[in-house]
Amino acid sequence: MADACEDPADDAALDAIVARIRRVYGIWGKGTTVERMRRDWETLFAPALEPSDTAPCDANGVAAQWIAGANARNDRVLLYFHGGGYQIGSIATHRDLILRIAEAAGCRALGVDYRLAPEHRFPAAVEDAVAVYRWVLDQGYAPAKIAIAGDSAGGGLALAALVALRGRGFPMPAAAAMLSPWTDLAAAGASYRTRAAHDPIHQRGMLLALAKTYLGPDGDPREPLASPLYADLRGLPPLLIQVGDRETILDDSRGLAERARATGVDTTLEIWDGMIHVFQLHAAELASAGRAIASIGAFFRRRWD
Repeated sequence: MADACEDPADDAALDAIVARIRRVYGIWGKGTTVERMRRDWETLFAPALEPSDTAPCDANGVAAQWIAGANARNDRVLLYFHGGGYQIGSIATHRDLILRIAEAAGCRALGVDYRLAPEHRFPAAVEDAVAVYRWVLDQGYAPAKIAIAGDSAGGGLALAALVALRGRGFPMPAAAAMLSPWTDLAAAGASYRTRAAHDPIHQRGMLLALAKTYLGPDGDPREPLASPLYADLRGLPPLLIQVGDRETILDDSRGLAERARATGVDTTLEIWDGMIHVFQLHAAELASAGRAIASIGAFFRRRWD
Protein backbone atom coordinates (compact mmCIF):
# COMPACT_ATOMS: atom_id res chain seq x y z
CA MET A 1 0.00 0.00 0.00
CA ALA A 2 1.21 3.49 -0.84
CA ASP A 3 0.27 6.86 0.58
CA ALA A 4 -0.14 8.34 -2.90
CA CYS A 5 -3.72 9.07 -3.89
CA GLU A 6 -5.46 7.17 -6.65
CA ASP A 7 -6.07 10.55 -8.28
CA PRO A 8 -2.81 12.58 -8.27
CA ALA A 9 -4.86 15.78 -8.26
CA ASP A 10 -6.02 14.88 -4.76
CA ASP A 11 -2.52 14.93 -3.24
CA ALA A 12 -2.25 18.67 -2.59
CA ALA A 13 -5.87 18.93 -1.46
CA LEU A 14 -5.42 16.05 0.97
CA ASP A 15 -2.30 17.66 2.45
CA ALA A 16 -4.29 20.83 3.12
CA ILE A 17 -7.14 18.86 4.70
CA VAL A 18 -4.78 16.95 6.99
CA ALA A 19 -3.06 20.19 8.06
CA ARG A 20 -6.44 21.74 8.85
CA ILE A 21 -7.50 18.78 10.98
CA ARG A 22 -4.17 18.62 12.78
CA ARG A 23 -4.41 22.28 13.75
CA VAL A 24 -7.57 21.45 15.67
CA TYR A 25 -6.52 18.08 17.07
CA GLY A 26 -3.12 19.47 18.03
CA ILE A 27 -4.57 21.84 20.63
CA TRP A 28 -6.50 19.07 22.37
CA GLY A 29 -5.00 17.52 25.48
CA LYS A 30 -6.03 15.58 28.56
CA GLY A 31 -7.64 18.69 30.01
CA THR A 32 -9.71 19.51 26.94
CA THR A 33 -13.42 19.26 27.72
CA VAL A 34 -15.82 17.36 25.51
CA GLU A 35 -17.77 20.60 25.09
CA ARG A 36 -14.68 22.26 23.61
CA MET A 37 -14.07 19.34 21.27
CA ARG A 38 -17.68 19.47 20.09
CA ARG A 39 -17.42 23.20 19.36
CA ASP A 40 -14.16 22.70 17.50
CA TRP A 41 -15.66 19.94 15.38
CA GLU A 42 -18.61 22.15 14.49
CA THR A 43 -16.19 24.81 13.29
CA LEU A 44 -14.04 22.30 11.43
CA PHE A 45 -16.71 20.33 9.63
CA ALA A 46 -20.05 22.13 9.64
CA PRO A 47 -20.85 23.66 6.24
CA ALA A 48 -21.54 27.36 6.03
CA LEU A 49 -24.80 26.83 4.15
CA GLU A 50 -27.65 24.43 4.84
CA PRO A 51 -29.62 22.58 2.15
CA SER A 52 -32.88 24.34 1.47
CA ASP A 53 -35.01 21.27 2.05
CA THR A 54 -34.37 20.35 5.69
CA ALA A 55 -36.76 19.80 8.56
CA PRO A 56 -36.09 18.77 12.17
CA CYS A 57 -38.24 16.05 13.66
CA ASP A 58 -38.69 13.94 16.77
CA ALA A 59 -38.22 10.28 15.89
CA ASN A 60 -39.49 8.30 18.88
CA GLY A 61 -37.82 10.79 21.22
CA VAL A 62 -34.58 11.00 19.22
CA ALA A 63 -33.60 14.27 17.55
CA ALA A 64 -33.36 13.89 13.79
CA GLN A 65 -33.51 15.97 10.64
CA TRP A 66 -34.91 15.31 7.20
CA ILE A 67 -32.49 16.26 4.43
CA ALA A 68 -33.44 16.10 0.77
CA GLY A 69 -31.73 17.27 -2.38
CA ALA A 70 -32.85 17.57 -5.96
CA ASN A 71 -34.90 14.73 -7.47
CA ALA A 72 -35.35 12.91 -4.17
CA ARG A 73 -37.92 10.12 -4.28
CA ASN A 74 -40.20 10.29 -1.28
CA ASP A 75 -40.67 6.52 -1.05
CA ARG A 76 -36.95 5.89 -0.39
CA VAL A 77 -35.15 6.89 2.78
CA LEU A 78 -31.60 6.72 4.08
CA LEU A 79 -30.96 6.67 7.85
CA TYR A 80 -27.55 8.23 8.55
CA PHE A 81 -25.50 8.01 11.75
CA HIS A 82 -22.65 10.52 12.03
CA GLY A 83 -19.17 9.75 13.33
CA GLY A 84 -17.22 11.33 16.17
CA GLY A 85 -16.12 8.58 18.52
CA TYR A 86 -19.60 8.43 20.11
CA GLN A 87 -18.77 11.73 21.85
CA ILE A 88 -18.65 14.52 19.28
CA GLY A 89 -20.19 15.24 15.89
CA SER A 90 -23.77 15.97 14.89
CA ILE A 91 -26.08 16.29 11.95
CA ALA A 92 -24.57 19.76 11.43
CA THR A 93 -21.02 18.43 11.01
CA HIS A 94 -22.19 15.78 8.54
CA ARG A 95 -25.06 17.52 6.76
CA ASP A 96 -23.09 18.13 3.56
CA LEU A 97 -22.01 14.48 3.38
CA ILE A 98 -25.54 13.24 4.12
CA LEU A 99 -26.96 15.47 1.39
CA ARG A 100 -24.39 14.33 -1.17
CA ILE A 101 -25.11 10.66 -0.48
CA ALA A 102 -28.87 11.26 -0.61
CA GLU A 103 -28.55 13.05 -3.94
CA ALA A 104 -26.37 10.25 -5.33
CA ALA A 105 -28.97 7.70 -4.20
CA GLY A 106 -32.01 9.75 -5.25
CA CYS A 107 -33.67 9.56 -1.83
CA ARG A 108 -34.58 11.50 1.27
CA ALA A 109 -32.22 11.16 4.20
CA LEU A 110 -32.86 11.23 7.91
CA GLY A 111 -29.82 12.37 9.86
CA VAL A 112 -29.84 11.14 13.46
CA ASP A 113 -28.51 13.02 16.49
CA TYR A 114 -28.23 9.99 18.75
CA ARG A 115 -27.23 10.51 22.38
CA LEU A 116 -23.52 10.95 23.03
CA ALA A 117 -21.10 9.90 25.76
CA PRO A 118 -20.01 10.66 28.39
CA GLU A 119 -23.49 11.95 29.27
CA HIS A 120 -25.07 8.84 27.72
CA ARG A 121 -22.86 5.78 27.56
CA PHE A 122 -23.40 2.50 25.73
CA PRO A 123 -25.99 1.22 24.89
CA ALA A 124 -27.82 4.58 24.59
CA ALA A 125 -26.71 5.17 20.99
CA VAL A 126 -27.82 1.69 19.92
CA GLU A 127 -31.21 2.12 21.59
CA ASP A 128 -31.64 5.45 19.79
CA ALA A 129 -30.77 3.87 16.45
CA VAL A 130 -33.34 1.12 16.97
CA ALA A 131 -35.96 3.67 18.04
CA VAL A 132 -35.42 5.74 14.89
CA TYR A 133 -35.70 2.70 12.62
CA ARG A 134 -38.96 1.74 14.31
CA TRP A 135 -40.22 5.30 13.81
CA VAL A 136 -39.38 5.23 10.09
CA LEU A 137 -41.31 1.97 9.73
CA ASP A 138 -44.22 3.59 11.55
CA GLN A 139 -44.22 6.41 8.98
CA GLY A 140 -45.11 3.82 6.35
CA TYR A 141 -41.75 3.23 4.67
CA ALA A 142 -41.30 -0.27 3.34
CA PRO A 143 -38.15 -2.00 4.64
CA ALA A 144 -37.16 -2.72 1.03
CA LYS A 145 -37.00 1.05 0.43
CA ILE A 146 -34.91 1.87 3.54
CA ALA A 147 -31.12 2.00 3.68
CA ILE A 148 -28.77 2.64 6.60
CA ALA A 149 -25.36 4.30 6.55
CA GLY A 150 -22.82 5.83 8.88
CA ASP A 151 -19.17 6.78 9.18
CA SER A 152 -16.52 5.92 11.77
CA ALA A 153 -18.35 5.39 15.09
CA GLY A 154 -21.58 5.98 13.17
CA GLY A 155 -20.60 3.16 10.82
CA GLY A 156 -20.13 0.85 13.78
CA LEU A 157 -23.46 2.07 15.16
CA ALA A 158 -25.21 1.39 11.85
CA LEU A 159 -23.93 -2.18 11.94
CA ALA A 160 -24.79 -2.61 15.63
CA ALA A 161 -28.29 -1.32 14.90
CA LEU A 162 -28.75 -3.97 12.21
CA VAL A 163 -27.65 -6.69 14.62
CA ALA A 164 -29.99 -5.38 17.32
CA LEU A 165 -32.93 -5.03 14.93
CA ARG A 166 -32.46 -8.55 13.57
CA GLY A 167 -32.27 -9.90 17.11
CA ARG A 168 -35.57 -8.22 17.97
CA GLY A 169 -37.34 -9.56 14.90
CA PHE A 170 -37.56 -6.38 12.83
CA PRO A 171 -37.44 -6.65 9.03
CA MET A 172 -34.08 -5.74 7.54
CA PRO A 173 -33.59 -2.69 5.33
CA ALA A 174 -32.55 -3.10 1.70
CA ALA A 175 -28.87 -2.36 2.26
CA ALA A 176 -26.31 -0.62 4.45
CA ALA A 177 -23.09 1.31 3.82
CA MET A 178 -20.28 1.92 6.29
CA LEU A 179 -17.60 4.57 5.75
CA SER A 180 -14.38 3.84 7.67
CA PRO A 181 -16.46 1.98 10.26
CA TRP A 182 -15.12 1.64 13.80
CA THR A 183 -16.24 -1.91 14.52
CA ASP A 184 -13.61 -3.07 17.04
CA LEU A 185 -13.38 -0.98 20.22
CA ALA A 186 -10.66 -3.34 21.44
CA ALA A 187 -8.49 -2.06 18.56
CA ALA A 188 -7.05 -5.54 18.07
CA GLY A 189 -6.34 -5.44 14.33
CA ALA A 190 -2.78 -5.49 13.03
CA SER A 191 -3.39 -2.26 11.09
CA TYR A 192 -3.42 -0.30 14.36
CA ARG A 193 0.32 -1.05 14.35
CA THR A 194 1.20 -1.44 10.68
CA ARG A 195 -0.63 1.70 9.49
CA ALA A 196 0.30 3.92 12.46
CA ALA A 197 3.05 5.72 10.53
CA HIS A 198 0.74 6.28 7.55
CA ASP A 199 -2.36 7.55 9.38
CA PRO A 200 -1.95 11.30 9.96
CA ILE A 201 -4.87 11.61 12.38
CA HIS A 202 -5.93 8.57 14.43
CA GLN A 203 -3.72 6.42 16.64
CA ARG A 204 -4.60 3.41 18.79
CA GLY A 205 -4.19 5.13 22.17
CA MET A 206 -6.63 7.88 21.22
CA LEU A 207 -9.21 5.39 20.01
CA LEU A 208 -8.92 3.24 23.13
CA ALA A 209 -9.54 6.35 25.26
CA LEU A 210 -12.67 7.14 23.23
CA ALA A 211 -13.84 3.54 23.65
CA LYS A 212 -13.39 3.67 27.42
CA THR A 213 -15.44 6.86 27.66
CA TYR A 214 -18.22 5.33 25.56
CA LEU A 215 -18.28 2.00 27.40
CA GLY A 216 -17.56 3.21 30.92
CA PRO A 217 -14.74 1.92 33.15
CA ASP A 218 -16.19 -1.58 33.40
CA GLY A 219 -17.40 -1.92 29.82
CA ASP A 220 -16.37 -4.81 27.60
CA PRO A 221 -14.77 -3.60 24.32
CA ARG A 222 -15.75 -6.89 22.69
CA GLU A 223 -19.45 -6.57 23.53
CA PRO A 224 -21.08 -7.31 20.14
CA LEU A 225 -23.44 -4.32 20.13
CA ALA A 226 -20.52 -2.00 20.94
CA SER A 227 -17.99 -3.75 18.70
CA PRO A 228 -20.11 -5.44 16.02
CA LEU A 229 -17.01 -7.02 14.49
CA TYR A 230 -17.59 -9.67 17.19
CA ALA A 231 -21.33 -10.02 16.50
CA ASP A 232 -23.22 -12.77 14.72
CA LEU A 233 -23.73 -11.16 11.29
CA ARG A 234 -26.02 -13.80 9.78
CA GLY A 235 -29.10 -12.48 8.03
CA LEU A 236 -27.90 -8.93 7.52
CA PRO A 237 -28.67 -7.07 4.28
CA PRO A 238 -26.07 -6.36 1.58
CA LEU A 239 -23.18 -4.28 2.91
CA LEU A 240 -20.87 -1.76 1.25
CA ILE A 241 -17.73 -0.92 3.22
CA GLN A 242 -15.42 1.94 2.19
CA VAL A 243 -12.11 2.66 3.91
CA GLY A 244 -8.87 4.51 3.16
CA ASP A 245 -5.66 2.49 2.96
CA ARG A 246 -3.84 4.93 5.29
CA GLU A 247 -6.13 4.23 8.22
CA THR A 248 -5.13 2.58 11.46
CA ILE A 249 -8.64 1.13 11.62
CA LEU A 250 -8.28 -0.49 8.19
CA ASP A 251 -8.55 -3.97 9.71
CA ASP A 252 -11.91 -3.07 11.26
CA SER A 253 -13.20 -3.00 7.68
CA ARG A 254 -11.21 -5.95 6.41
CA GLY A 255 -12.26 -8.08 9.37
CA LEU A 256 -15.88 -7.04 8.99
CA ALA A 257 -15.90 -7.95 5.29
CA GLU A 258 -14.31 -11.33 6.00
CA ARG A 259 -16.71 -12.21 8.81
CA ALA A 260 -19.78 -11.00 6.93
CA ARG A 261 -18.91 -12.99 3.81
CA ALA A 262 -18.27 -16.08 5.94
CA THR A 263 -21.87 -15.92 7.15
CA GLY A 264 -23.30 -15.46 3.66
CA VAL A 265 -23.82 -11.70 3.72
CA ASP A 266 -23.44 -10.00 0.31
CA THR A 267 -20.48 -7.73 1.07
CA THR A 268 -18.50 -5.25 -1.03
CA LEU A 269 -15.23 -3.87 0.36
CA GLU A 270 -13.64 -0.81 -1.28
CA ILE A 271 -10.14 0.19 -0.10
CA TRP A 272 -9.27 3.63 -1.47
CA ASP A 273 -5.62 4.34 -2.29
CA GLY A 274 -4.00 7.15 -0.33
CA MET A 275 -7.17 8.07 1.52
CA ILE A 276 -7.59 8.99 5.18
CA HIS A 277 -10.35 8.39 7.72
CA VAL A 278 -13.81 9.29 6.32
CA PHE A 279 -12.32 11.08 3.33
CA GLN A 280 -15.85 11.34 1.92
CA LEU A 281 -16.42 14.30 4.27
CA HIS A 282 -14.18 16.32 1.96
CA ALA A 283 -16.04 15.86 -1.32
CA ALA A 284 -15.82 19.58 -2.09
CA GLU A 285 -12.02 19.18 -2.33
CA LEU A 286 -11.27 15.54 -3.21
CA ALA A 287 -12.24 13.96 -6.51
CA SER A 288 -11.85 10.53 -4.89
CA ALA A 289 -14.47 11.45 -2.31
CA GLY A 290 -16.93 12.37 -5.04
CA ARG A 291 -16.37 9.03 -6.75
CA ALA A 292 -16.78 7.16 -3.47
CA ILE A 293 -20.10 8.89 -2.81
CA ALA A 294 -21.26 8.08 -6.34
CA SER A 295 -20.43 4.43 -5.61
CA ILE A 296 -22.55 4.53 -2.45
CA GLY A 297 -25.46 6.05 -4.34
CA ALA A 298 -25.23 3.43 -7.09
CA PHE A 299 -25.06 0.65 -4.49
CA PHE A 300 -28.30 1.79 -2.88
CA ARG A 301 -30.05 2.33 -6.22
CA ARG A 302 -29.26 -1.23 -7.30
CA ARG A 303 -30.85 -2.60 -4.13
CA TRP A 304 -33.94 -0.40 -4.45
CA ASP A 305 -34.64 -0.84 -8.18
